[in-house]
Amino acid sequence: MSTISTTTPERPAVQTSHKSLARHTGARTLTYHVLVAGSGLVMIYPILWLFASSFKSRAEIWTNVSSLIPQEFTLMNYVNGWKGFGGISFTTFYANSFFYAGVATLLTVMASAIVAYGFARIQFTGRRFWFAAMLTTLMLPVQVQIIPQYIVFSKLGWINTFYPLLLPRIGGQAFFIFMIMQFIRGIPKDLDEAAEMDGCGKGTIFFRIILPQIVPAMITASIFAFYWTWEDFLTPLIYLNAPTLYTVSLALRAFADPSGTTDWGAIFAMSSLSLVPVFVIFVIFQRFLVEGISTTGLKG
Repeated sequence: MSTISTTTPERPAVQTSHKSLARHTGARTLTYHVLVAGSGLVMIYPILWLFASSFKSRAEIWTNVSSLIPQEFTLMNYVNGWKGFGGISFTTFYANSFFYAGVATLLTVMASAIVAYGFARIQFTGRRFWFAAMLTTLMLPVQVQIIPQYIVFSKLGWINTFYPLLLPRIGGQAFFIFMIMQFIRGIPKDLDEAAEMDGCGKGTIFFRIILPQIVPAMITASIFAFYWTWEDFLTPLIYLNAPTLYTVSLALRAFADPSGTTDWGAIFAMSSLSLVPVFVIFVIFQRFLVEGISTTGLKG
């Protein structure tokens, strides 16, 4: 009686192949994370050095450059830096910066949202022309606008006030208008039509239907607007002459004394503090960034 033999697959070979694939995948993942961590460290190192130097003594800042750990830990840089200069402390400078950045962000985002709604939903004469003109301003350098704006505000007597810094924001900014407009286009027009059938006007539709749906895009625009305004140096430099009106960026520049000894420890301390509002805002609202930039509109 013959015996029929059956061949079974070589399971050890299959398991070896799976283990080899897993090791290969693990090596690629480890390499990827190491490269990302290394790149991140290179980008964040200047900030780490700035923060570490703010706790070093004046003599150690430029003698112990390579180390992030202070040999002599001190908080006097923050104490001396906060005193400011000319009898004006950094409390005034931070208050000016928060006022400028806060009001400018509010005006920019709200105006941009209204203009974006007009371009996205309202049909009017010359709509394409004005939209193209708006986009053209994206390619217009800021330096080109400085001279005519300065002449206008000088004739109005608004130099050394916050009016030249805030009033141009009333018309919105082209970048935010375009971004919010793309978000509005993702919202179904059926909602507008249903609201019109109920007797709602354009203003009611915007504030009750559109505005609640574009919150992620507006938060994203607010983050970028606050960042760009907080770090703005050129505009305040041109229009603000009185030290009592200086923003943080201007105060840090004025803190350096080219004709004498500059307290770099105090400058580094105040520079580190100037990054705190930006960091806090990013941490709180970072979850809205991806949703706002993707401009997906309604979901589901």
